[in-house]
Order: sequence, then structure tokens, then C-alpha cells
Amino acid sequence: MAPKRKSRSSCLFLVAAAVHLLVLGPSMAAAFNYADALAKSIIFFEGQRSGKLPPGNRMSWRGDSGLRDGAQHNVDLVGGYYDAGDNVKFGLPMAFTTTMLAWSVADFGKFMGGGELAHARAAVRWGADYLLKAATSTPGTLYVQVGEPNQDHRCWERPEDMDTPRSVYAVTADKPGSDVAAETAAALAASAVAFRRADPAYASKLLHAAMKTFEFADRHRGSYSDAGALSGVVCPFYCSYSGYQDELLWAASWLHRASNNASFMSYVQANGLQLGAGDDDFSFSWDDKRAGAKVLLSRAFLKKKKLNQPNQPPLLPGLQLYKAHSDSYVCALVPGTSSFQASTYTPGGLIYKEGGSNMQYVTTATFLLLAYAKYLRSAGACAVCGGRDVAPGELVALAKRQVDYILGKNPAGTSYMVGFGGKFPRRLHHRGASMPAVRDHPGRIGCDEGFAYLHSQDADRNVLVGAVVGGPDAKDGFVDDRDGYGQTEPATYINAPLVGALAFFAGTVKH
Repeated sequence: MAPKRKSRSSCLFLVAAAVHLLVLGPSMAAAFNYADALAKSIIFFEGQRSGKLPPGNRMSWRGDSGLRDGAQHNVDLVGGYYDAGDNVKFGLPMAFTTTMLAWSVADFGKFMGGGELAHARAAVRWGADYLLKAATSTPGTLYVQVGEPNQDHRCWERPEDMDTPRSVYAVTADKPGSDVAAETAAALAASAVAFRRADPAYASKLLHAAMKTFEFADRHRGSYSDAGALSGVVCPFYCSYSGYQDELLWAASWLHRASNNASFMSYVQANGLQLGAGDDDFSFSWDDKRAGAKVLLSRAFLKKKKLNQPNQPPLLPGLQLYKAHSDSYVCALVPGTSSFQASTYTPGGLIYKEGGSNMQYVTTATFLLLAYAKYLRSAGACAVCGGRDVAPGELVALAKRQVDYILGKNPAGTSYMVGFGGKFPRRLHHRGASMPAVRDHPGRIGCDEGFAYLHSQDADRNVLVGAVVGGPDAKDGFVDDRDGYGQTEPATYINAPLVGALAFFAGTVKH
């Protein structure tokens, strides 16, 4: 006999009970000062800035860099973010970083408090301003990268000193890059949502550019990894392994949320299955957007569906599919469900995906758990995991365990956020952090000379406050070694989803 499904009233009871436990339950007691961690997670982005730094940049050991980016093409490409520990501006991860920062502000900004919300918006704007220039400076062209990565990786230089080629790369109608273009459109649209109330004129400008960029991505289809000369400079660093279809679905979803224009929902309904809507996927990253797009589309479905009239058809036909796939995504993470994948976790309880820089998958999964819990709770709904309904509060508790692991509740007893707690990584695979600041060593440190700092066992000369590193291995092991970039290199796309998660816990769990 098939297991009996719980009734909607049972799910509503679970939702109500979960909310009660979130407020009163001892399992949700604050293990850490989440507000402090939130503040530091945002400061990190000020250490990754490229361009002319503003007065009061809080990573005070950083200086101006890349001030002539784009000049050889008579285009202003100054600004933006360095993705990780090098000095290249990679468009695909930068756009994803901006999207996730904006989603953090849009969904969890109310938990940040006025000061941190302003800092978070500033982090979004720093990325969005650069992407606006990249998307609108030259008609029919999207600039997607500044810096020759192979040359950059042959040097260990501070960004303030770098003299490696600042080559500029672009996608066009003849050399398409729908993946990076659609992610750029998503970033601009999500940023429009983040600024909708704070700066309506800026939000309108962002949305207009997002629509144009999406049209370009959709009309001229192809992967930027296959775009001739681009292939050798985006691969193996940020190849689009998942293709470009997921980014088109993701961008259309964000454009619908930002504009409420029904044409974008029509696009999703007409093209979704060809763009990956029917695929279950269990990771979410700068490369693969399917899980994130489905959670975002579930928001639209749950928001519109008339739960109090179960016999009525949904207002957005076809979106049930996205709710079902979002359920599959979270159910695989929830112990005790029929689809739980125990191999997804380390012995210490950290979500784990094979490959380096695992923490990027931890922070994106944590964000999706919280975003989906929010959407479910607002609709009085649960995730359906086989014969079991999982309430939003259970997803929140699972997300909290991931955040607590990052901050120090783990077998190693170490925080994986730099500058948070008494024990944290001291030897980052990061050029600027590892070398003396310009203010302390004004003389230039050359390309080859810098490698002495890479291979040194000395602690970092500068504290990259708030940086979350790649993290431990499948057995919870971690070696604080600058040469081990898979474990000790931070990245903007690790931190960006964590900003939203930390904001949620800072605002809902008492310290």
C-alpha cells in the first residue's frame, strides 16, 4: 500500500509548529554572533574591489588597481570584482556573485538592519555598475573578462602592482556567449529588485539593461566556452560546463520577478523543458543555475496559487513542475526522507560535493534552503518528500547547521571565515592578503619575487576580513596551506549567498 499523504491541514500544523520552534526551541539557540559574521561577510567584498576605491573603503590595506582596464578598446571597464585570489575579472562568476548578493538583499535585507543593509547594497552596486558598463558601452557587444588568466597565474603580484596583460574579451552576435550574457541579465534584473525601493531610477536603468542583455543572449545562442579565442582564457577557469540553457531560464525568471511582465513567464512556460526544467539537479553554482531557477519559479507558483481553493487551477499553469523539482532538491538534503543522500555530507555534517572549493556548494545550498523555506512558509506549504511532508522550519534548522559549521561548530573547531572567532585560516591562497600592503611596502614587488610569499608558511600579512575559504575535504580535514588553493582560496561566489543566510539568522535568532 502506498504511504498515505498528509493533508493540507497537517502541513499547516507543521508550518505553525516549526515557526514556534524557531522562536522558542533550544535547538535554534544562537551558537554564534550572526550579526558580527554578517558584517564581516560583507566587508570581504571591499577587499575584492578593482578600480578606484572610494573614501572609507573598510579593507584599508587595499589600494587602487586596474585603473586603465578597457582603455585599449576605448571603453571604461574600471571597477568590478576580482573573483578570488588572483587579479582577473571573470564575467561569469562576477555576474553570479552580483545576482546572489542582490537576492540576499531582496529576500533577507529586512533582517540586516540599516547599517548592514546599506553596506550590502553598496556591494551589489559595485558589481552592478561594472556589469552595466560591460553590457551597454558598445552596441552588440558584452565585455566578459579583463585580464589574461594564464599570464596572471604565472605571477604572484598584488593587484596594485600587476603588470600582466589586461586583455579585454567580449561576446558578440558572431561569437555568442548566451551563458555569460544571460547571467549578466539575471544579475542586472536581481539588482533592480534589490534597489526597487531604495533607488527607483537606478533600478529602472538596471532593468532596461537587463532586458536588452537577455534579448541579446537569447537571440544569439551559444556557449562562451566555445567562442573561439575565448575558450583558451575562460577554460579551465570558468568553463560553462552546464551549457547556456540554464542561464536563459534563470535570467527569464529574474526578469519576471523584476518587471512583473507576463512575457517573461510566457517564455518560461514555452521554453522551460528545453532549458532544463525537467532535470533534477543537486548542485547550484556559478556554472549551473537550474536549482536556483526552480526555487525562484516556485516562489511565483506559491505566491499565486490559491491554497484555500484546492479545486481551482493554479494561476500559473505548468509551474507545479518547479515546485516538485525544488522539493526534490531539498528532500535529498533532509535526513530521514526517502530521497536523502547520506553521501552528500561529511562525517561532521557539512554538505559536500566532489571537487575543490566545496564551500561554494555549501553556501548556495544553505541559501536555497532558507529562500525556499521562506516561500513555503508564506504559502502555508511544505516540501513533499515521498510520503513525508517537510516543514519550512526543518529546512531552516538544516541551514543553520551549515552556517554553524562554517563559523566553527565542526570537528576541527575552526571558523572557515577569516577574522571570525579565535581560530581561522591564516594562509590564504590570495595575492593581496599574503603580501605586504602598499602602505607598508611602497616599493613594487615583481611577478617572480612574489612567489616567496605564496610558498611561505608565515601568516598572511593582511587579514582579508570575512573571507570564507574553500573549506575542508570529504573527511572534514583541513590544511591551512597557501599552496592548497582548493581549501584556502576564498571567492566572491562563496560569500555572496552566505550574506543572505547570515542576515536571516542575525535577524531571527537571539544572541
